[in-house]
Amino acid sequence: MGKIEKSADRQTKSLLLIYLIVLGWIILLKLGVQFSYMEERKINLIPFANGYYSMMETTLNVVIFIPLGIYARILFRDGAFGFNLLFFFLTSLMLEGLQFVFKFGTFDITDLLTNTTGGIIGYLLFWALQKFIGNHLKAQKYINSIAAIGTFLIVLLLVLLKLNLLPISYQ
Repeated sequence: MGKIEKSADRQTKSLLLIYLIVLGWIILLKLGVQFSYMEERKINLIPFANGYYSMMETTLNVVIFIPLGIYARILFRDGAFGFNLLFFFLTSLMLEGLQFVFKFGTFDITDLLTNTTGGIIGYLLFWALQKFIGNHLKAQKYINSIAAIGTFLIVLLLVLLKLNLLPISYQ
């Protein structure tokens, strides 16, 4: 691996680390907001049958895991699709398990499915981009550029929300 590839991988790994921290803050800590349902542990083992269906929640669960799929496809370039699928599932399972153990939320099989789906979509998006561009490194550098801007904007938005400096409130 050449110097340019190592530099691109370092940038991707840094973006992945920031993404995982933000993901943990959003999923596990609910942006620092305490919800009443966090007082008791709940498990939902029937997909899409937790008493209500929220298209917005389902969509957000898919979307929030798309970056994981993209980063996995970039960094595990030699990994088989099955390996990546297992990685997405186990990452989601770990987050759901931690929510249950520490009373941060409900262990929900629907979240496992939608989060894993988001990872698959991200994986396939990078695969398609790589095929379109025709070069893994160029596609990686393109994603790194977009992800650096997106990461900055997301972190800025979350900090502004946390500090109540926006005209909207998540509380």
